[in-house]
Amino acid sequence: MKMISVRDLRAKSAQIWRDLAREKEMVITSKGKPVGVLSSTSEETLEESLAVIRRARAMLGVLSLQLKSTREGRDKISLDDINAEIAAVRKPRSK
Repeated sequence: MKMISVRDLRAKSAQIWRDLAREKEMVITSKGKPVGVLSSTSEETLEESLAVIRRARAMLGVLSLQLKSTREGRDKISLDDINAEIAAVRKPRSK
């Protein structure tokens, strides 16, 4: 995958837009670190492309939460403990 700097994006944007059709995706970097992705699309596929990107972000979020839960040992909590926690949170709300 082609990497382009933010500086090049500003200075050579016309060439980058032409290259994007061929490359399909490009990683934008700032100070050598990835900060974004350019992805080619069309009017016909725009909505589907956005839906796929949003789904992938949501899946990464869920994975991140699962990994954090496992690291903190919360994957071993019993169903009774979970229900007790839910009840404790709901109790002040019901008053």
